[in-house]
Amino acid sequence: MTHPSLTSWVGSANGHPDFPLQNLPLGIFSRPGGQPCGGVAIGDRILDLTTALGAGLFRGDAAIAAEAASGECLNPFFALPPPLRLALRQALQTLLRQGSEQQPAMTALGDTLLVPRADCDLHLPARVGDYTDFYVGIHHARNVGALFRPDQPLLPNYKYVPVGYHGRASTVCVSGTPVRRPHGQTLPPGHDRPIFGPCQRLDYELELGVWIGPGNVMGEPIAIAEAGQHMAGVCLLNDWSARDVQAWEYQPLGPFLAKNFATSVSPWVVTAEALAPFRRAQPPRPDGDPQPLPYLLDATDQATGALDIRLEVLLLTQAMRAHGLAPERLAVSSTLNMYWTIAQLIAHHSAGGCRLQPGDLFGSGTLSGAQPDAVGSLLESTLGGQRALTLANGEQRTFLLDGDEVILRARCYCEGYPSIGLGECRGLVLPAR
Repeated sequence: MTHPSLTSWVGSANGHPDFPLQNLPLGIFSRPGGQPCGGVAIGDRILDLTTALGAGLFRGDAAIAAEAASGECLNPFFALPPPLRLALRQALQTLLRQGSEQQPAMTALGDTLLVPRADCDLHLPARVGDYTDFYVGIHHARNVGALFRPDQPLLPNYKYVPVGYHGRASTVCVSGTPVRRPHGQTLPPGHDRPIFGPCQRLDYELELGVWIGPGNVMGEPIAIAEAGQHMAGVCLLNDWSARDVQAWEYQPLGPFLAKNFATSVSPWVVTAEALAPFRRAQPPRPDGDPQPLPYLLDATDQATGALDIRLEVLLLTQAMRAHGLAPERLAVSSTLNMYWTIAQLIAHHSAGGCRLQPGDLFGSGTLSGAQPDAVGSLLESTLGGQRALTLANGEQRTFLLDGDEVILRARCYCEGYPSIGLGECRGLVLPAR
């Protein structure tokens, strides 16, 4: 764990709400006209790993890890064992902390080494081989279940198995990528035959994204006690949803076109090592809930496998933008609303022999809280479109309109320790073609 009092000679890092010295998330960036390459966020700057390597700033294991993280994607870095990833983190903190012996040499490199983040484009951090979306936000599952099955909001398997489905990796996109309103089949009320056309009930989903690190051999499950070592880091994830398309198509096999048109992720990967101060015990299950089956139960994971990350959803409408208004916060939730830990997701995903690979992406599922102001989708906050949400400027929404921009934010808090953030995950809704 990084000492909480450490500061950086990069002045903007000190007191930065997202990227102080205690964070150092990795991502892929490019200068204007340049090629994408690996970098590290520190304050309002990005440390260019290629430049740092060329200047001889890394040695030993740290140099191996920096080389793996310096290319056009982070997959080679994710594949490394945790000790090598930790070596890079420790080397970066030594280089960037106040009083570093390397400060004069690094300062002499100027913007070649520490690039202003505002001047850069940010890219998808990894090549996503496979994307799996889970359903581990129990309050969301209960809220949505109550809309469609009032007598049985949670199906019998929910508390025994981490429910998920295989999503579409090809349309995972980085924050800032516009999202085109999709077409699909829907069954309008009062009709006995479906129609094809633009989605009318477009929604967001507030989720935590999990980047997989070292994978496993096909046919060899990952044990729950070791599963945490297979997480490289986390991000924010918006699993955009066409609710009217979903309502018609999801039975009997689950989501298809309603989910495959876009999934947005934040560009920075907050590493497992940076998250160490924000680990918590998994919240106890309510009385009467079954214990996980043995392959999903580990004492250490139950004691330290949860993460305490505050999550927010904000909305910026076209009218707000035209009048210079700030985005309006719609909900505040937490990753402590996950019914299953990340390690349990990894162990279950591989339990049948499925091969996980570096750069695979998991979505947590919508992480709503128990209160009305903590729900992570419009489906919940408007009771399936029955009750319009009134914004501060008088606008109303049941679902998203063209020109709406959804903004997700996340921050980790711990008493006596600087906050660290995941950055933003933004997406602007464009009209259907």
